[in-house]
Amino acid sequence: MKYLTKRKKFLLHLEDDDPLSGVANLFDLGLVFIVGLLLTLFTAYHLSDLFSEKSEVTILKKNKTGQLEIISKKGRRIKAIRITKEKAKGFGERLGTAYRLQDGTVVYVPEE
Repeated sequence: MKYLTKRKKFLLHLEDDDPLSGVANLFDLGLVFIVGLLLTLFTAYHLSDLFSEKSEVTILKKNKTGQLEIISKKGRRIKAIRITKEKAKGFGERLGTAYRLQDGTVVYVPEE
């Protein structure tokens, strides 16, 4: 019984009195949360193809000002092109006209 009480007193002196010791645990928890959030976003938007070397992905993005950006990936090469009306003028030919109806459907009428 005498040895048990000495060991208990010895363990009581090893307590951590540092108030910032819990901050390190919160930082680790934050990192785990951020990684989990990134994985969830990649899964939700089906962006896992961006990491595959064999896939070919093309994304069309439009910002608030109306400027289009085409992001294409072939193999390990990623290419981003910003499209403006000035850059697109004079390239290609007009194929037809698209109309959006009141119910939201889009009708394409080819040129003759």
